[in-house]
Amino acid sequence: MQIGFYLDQTRCTGCYACVVACKDWHDVPAGPASWMRVQTLERGKYPNLFVAFLTLSCLHCAEPACIEVCRSNAIVKRKEDGIVVVDREKCEGKDTCEICRQVCPYEAPQFGAEENAKMQMCNLCLDRLAENKKPICVSACPMRALDAGPMDELIAKYGNLREAAGFEYATSLRPSVIFKPKVEKAVSSVSLKR
Repeated sequence: MQIGFYLDQTRCTGCYACVVACKDWHDVPAGPASWMRVQTLERGKYPNLFVAFLTLSCLHCAEPACIEVCRSNAIVKRKEDGIVVVDREKCEGKDTCEICRQVCPYEAPQFGAEENAKMQMCNLCLDRLAENKKPICVSACPMRALDAGPMDELIAKYGNLREAAGFEYATSLRPSVIFKPKVEKAVSSVSLKR
């Protein structure tokens, strides 16, 4: 089994509720480390504008690049659910290493501002999953744009689209995420008469 994420990009408003809830739940201090991130995508000129949001965290890849490069074996993929977790005690820290962040195209490995900060990242709220609850980002989303669960269940419920505005699916890593992408539509010019 592989647990992963679903994002309905047509519903996400970029409110950052998922980011705030995640930082609060996991006691991630203010600063550069953020297990959940929101990107704003803007294209075009008035009146033909396109705006979409992309929420990203660790995508618990089937073949995580971060595990392959970790010299201290601090990152592992759990066999029972495919969740990628880090043992911060084993991590060499960003002043010594930081290779995991460099190889991840989704910038999932995060480091705090402290000296030789240890790597941290989304663990799909293992404590909540143990209680059969959704990750805190999913529960906090006021637009119900996020979901998480076994990939086969998510695919059965939402389909199997793997790309969205601002996101490129890395076939070598096979990130555990599916989307309902926001599609850029051609808008015709409208002349205003007075």
